[in-house]
Amino acid sequence: MKAEKIRNLTEDELKHQERDLADQLFKLKFQMNMGQTESLKKVRGLRRDIARVQTIRREQEIAGHSTQTKTQAQPKTKTEKK
Repeated sequence: MKAEKIRNLTEDELKHQERDLADQLFKLKFQMNMGQTESLKKVRGLRRDIARVQTIRREQEIAGHSTQTKTQAQPKTKTEKK
């Protein structure tokens, strides 16, 4: 999955995507332990996709937090003079 595609998803869609990828990874690992498959490339790909989703979620979290901080940190104007 490309990072460009992931960046266009909403927060809820990112959570859902991460959960789906984690489920797929669990099932694939289970199959590997049972000896049904030997697709190590798929495991690596899923782990990388999960990392991409988590990274983009964190980037969006930081970006959202920094914009909130900037709006709150603006200096207040003085209305009274001594």
